[in-house]
Amino acid sequence: MAGSEQRDTPDPAAVKRHPVLFRTIKQRRNPKLRRTDITVTDDAAVKRAVKAASLGNAMEWFDFGIYSYLAVTIGHVFFPSGNDTAQLLSSFATFAVAFLVRPLGGMFFGPMGDRIGRKKVLALTMILMAVGTFAIGLIPSYSAIGFWAPVLLILFRLVQGFSTGGEYGGASTFIAEYAPDKRRGFFGSFLEFGTLAGYVGAAGLVTALTALLGDAAMEDWGWRVPFLVAGPLGLVGLYLRLRLDETPAFQKLEDESARASEAADAVETSTKGDLAKIFRQYWPTLILCIALVGAYNITDYMLLSYMPTYLSDELGYSETHGLLILLGVMVALMAVINQVGRLSDRFGRKPLLMTGMLGFLFLSAPAFLLIGQGSIPAIIAGMLMLGLSLVCLLGTMSAALPALFPTQVRYGSLSVGYNLSASLFGGTTPLVITALISLTGSNMMPAYYSMAAALVGVIAVACMKETAQKPLDGSPPSVSTKEEAADMVLATAPDPKF
Repeated sequence: MAGSEQRDTPDPAAVKRHPVLFRTIKQRRNPKLRRTDITVTDDAAVKRAVKAASLGNAMEWFDFGIYSYLAVTIGHVFFPSGNDTAQLLSSFATFAVAFLVRPLGGMFFGPMGDRIGRKKVLALTMILMAVGTFAIGLIPSYSAIGFWAPVLLILFRLVQGFSTGGEYGGASTFIAEYAPDKRRGFFGSFLEFGTLAGYVGAAGLVTALTALLGDAAMEDWGWRVPFLVAGPLGLVGLYLRLRLDETPAFQKLEDESARASEAADAVETSTKGDLAKIFRQYWPTLILCIALVGAYNITDYMLLSYMPTYLSDELGYSETHGLLILLGVMVALMAVINQVGRLSDRFGRKPLLMTGMLGFLFLSAPAFLLIGQGSIPAIIAGMLMLGLSLVCLLGTMSAALPALFPTQVRYGSLSVGYNLSASLFGGTTPLVITALISLTGSNMMPAYYSMAAALVGVIAVACMKETAQKPLDGSPPSVSTKEEAADMVLATAPDPKF
């Protein structure tokens, strides 16, 4: 070690003879931060990017929300009559089937987004998602075409799931790469604001239609309306996304790639090569991402997708009452989610994520005991306990996850990690909980399942690095104003010597 230090220390006499040469060598080893290295964000462009990404996310969860809130009706329409629990399980199994292809969608769209750009892939996922949802609304019932009805339902759920594989990873990457470093949590929280808006839109539409039409008309034709609404929504989202520019971080990466040699460019440009690189070089971070997303998705789907079915099927509540209570809780979460994003910028991602995970670990059992009492105040109190724990995760995760990976593999790595986890743990949550309750006869199974997920989440949060207010790995610093950029350059410049 001492020998290497001596070799690294130049001879003072040589430094005296060649001062310019040694100064150049020192600057190359420790380059100063230049003003051109720093991205100054355009506030209007950031807001456009956030709006377009969030609307796509809202549509994704509008689609999934519709399906989960109409699970009982869809069970009656598409699956042969018989045991109610069997019909519900069949309906949730079809809900889960979309998640089986999400990893394939992530593996297809993610590396593509790292190669050809975030914007083009997000436009493509939006088209596929709108087509899949709209088509479900056109499928004839089981009584009309028999066996082909559930087959077509599963086919279009697979189209939805495949397109969704490129959605969250791309949308969160898009916002993270547009936002300034000190406000990434705030802008990222709008992505999950879109999640809640999608669920509120779905729950509101299903509740209104059920109240207006009644159960018989809903089963006959009313259930189609929410699916058909997704078509025009998709066109609006596509228009917004096509008007966007590529993210500043990806543009800088493209400029650097253009200056690289042709030989270097030819290395691993296939999807297979990109995936091999992700699994080979980033597997520890990938495992961390899967653990974080698994804990987050189980708690998310348990509250926002499964809860109305739990209230109606397990506690005998009317479907409309259950949806109205959930609607109120989600509107309350929408009111505070952006403030949670601000808090994560100020205090860090880890404290907020840990608060949410510990909330589910310690409050799930008391919350479900309250919900089990059956009175409206008790149900609201129990769901708010779960909701406030969830909003700590919702408001922080979309800024924390993209920061785990470097720019050149961010979209691909996040899409693969997120969708593997969502497939294994997210979409299967309603199915697993319904089966566990059926198996054990205990209405406390949702609480125990979310507590187990939260325990994994606590360990994962403890293992992750803090990324708040820091540049994204592999990207230059990003600031809001030219003055902030100038201050940053001055702060990193060496003190003058007199």
